[in-house]
Amino acid sequence: MDSRCSICKLIEEALISGASKDKACEILGYDIRTIQRWDKKLDGDGRKNRTAIPKNSLSAKEREEIISCCCEDRFIDMTPNEIVPLLAEEGVYKGSESTFYRVLKENNMLHHRYETKPKTARKAPRELEATGPIQVWSWDITYISSHIKGKYFYLYMIEDVWSRKIVGWKIHEEECSEHAARMMAEIGETIDLKGLYLHSDNGSPMKGATMLSTLQRLQVMPSFSRPSVSNDNPYSESLFKTLKYNVKYPGRFETTEAAEIWMQNFVDWYNNKHLHSGIGYVTPAQRHDGKDKAILLKRAETYKTAKSRHPERWSGESKRWVWIGSVFLNPSKTNSESLIAA
Repeated sequence: MDSRCSICKLIEEALISGASKDKACEILGYDIRTIQRWDKKLDGDGRKNRTAIPKNSLSAKEREEIISCCCEDRFIDMTPNEIVPLLAEEGVYKGSESTFYRVLKENNMLHHRYETKPKTARKAPRELEATGPIQVWSWDITYISSHIKGKYFYLYMIEDVWSRKIVGWKIHEEECSEHAARMMAEIGETIDLKGLYLHSDNGSPMKGATMLSTLQRLQVMPSFSRPSVSNDNPYSESLFKTLKYNVKYPGRFETTEAAEIWMQNFVDWYNNKHLHSGIGYVTPAQRHDGKDKAILLKRAETYKTAKSRHPERWSGESKRWVWIGSVFLNPSKTNSESLIAA
């Protein structure tokens, strides 16, 4: 500190003699910002470690009154947002809602105060990995508008997470567990579903007794999203968006039969003609049948040949036609980062 004082004193003498502070700092080999910082410390500037108490600060007695007030029997289950208005009706003002919250927090008293049970943390659903078809399926139900206002049809749709192929769908006039169970039973008559994971949200058709008993009989393991968390079932949500944002989607249907005819055409297009970006721009049917790897290899070879012919036309690496071996539903943080890096 003594050396700092002497340097600052030298600069001060130079200033009195008429020199500029910048030039004086330059001659001494110090940056002017350093000297300014030293000046503040030598002057006793203590903003970071301020001990002065603000004039508008609550006294210890006022803080005790707020705590005592919140602990009264009539206020024990209320929040400051309820306590302060009630006190105001009685002509009493002890502080604002934020002041009450701050005092309670400082005294570790800011906990759940309602008569209802506190919210419980819900863990993310189990991570599911698919390395081939018929391992992880996702399904959901969406509304389809009719020509009558307020009346809807309900589309039940199942998608294979690994291939994105639509493996089952039905349209009904109501939501119920029986319809969902019947759809799964029909699929189970032609495909061995043993060991399959079927993911859905928490709706009653998904968790109904009829549906769950059917899954148990088929040896299918159910998986459910957290309540009101649509991101836990992203594949079905994305599929429904593709469906309803399709340029040919009429928006409304007169009957379930009309909706079924349109859906047959959509499923054929989606499974057999739609080049899906999430699986390397191959069709879901090609991936489901194992034809996608050869297609991607052919594309990669074509790009490699084109680059070798005219390398000057390529400023960087050519497009990577990578075959995706694993698809995750609700991936862990580690797998999410690895997918982004890939």
